[in-house]
Amino acid sequence: METTKIHEGYGVYYFTFSIIHWLPVFISAEACLLLTESLNFCHANKHLRINAYVIMPTHGHFILFDADFDQNRLQKTITAMRQYTGRQLIEFCEKKMPAVFSQVIQTPNRSDRGRQFWQQSKHPIAIWSRPFWVSKFNYLHNNPCRKGLVRGPADWRFSSARYWMSEEENDVILTAIEW
Repeated sequence: METTKIHEGYGVYYFTFSIIHWLPVFISAEACLLLTESLNFCHANKHLRINAYVIMPTHGHFILFDADFDQNRLQKTITAMRQYTGRQLIEFCEKKMPAVFSQVIQTPNRSDRGRQFWQQSKHPIAIWSRPFWVSKFNYLHNNPCRKGLVRGPADWRFSSARYWMSEEENDVILTAIEW
């Protein structure tokens, strides 16, 4: 399975981070906040820019880029963020989720580790045009509606939809993209 497909010539990417075996860890606001705090830390300290995001119960979708469109730094930042949040979320699951969550996390798909939170793939997709960006932007914001979790995109707390629709405060520092 691929670990990354970040290439020179593309600056903005759509990522999907999925939890191993699709465990519904992000039903807890506390778990979601661990991820949003990490995104904000990477914004402040690692040049990560977040254009849009949604955190679903079993996965998250993100439109991300490096402040200077440095693909190597973006790749390293994403890897470090996933490692850090993986450790934090494993600890969260061990302390606050049903025991079966820890059992699943402690039987990873990979032989090079004893525990695993995230599925290996990040599913990076280069965003190469404004129409493609719009399709991904709308897809991720409408994900909670398609899954029947809320009526409108702005109703889902852990999403950038409310901010982009009404400039209401958000849990994550967001950056606009100029096309």
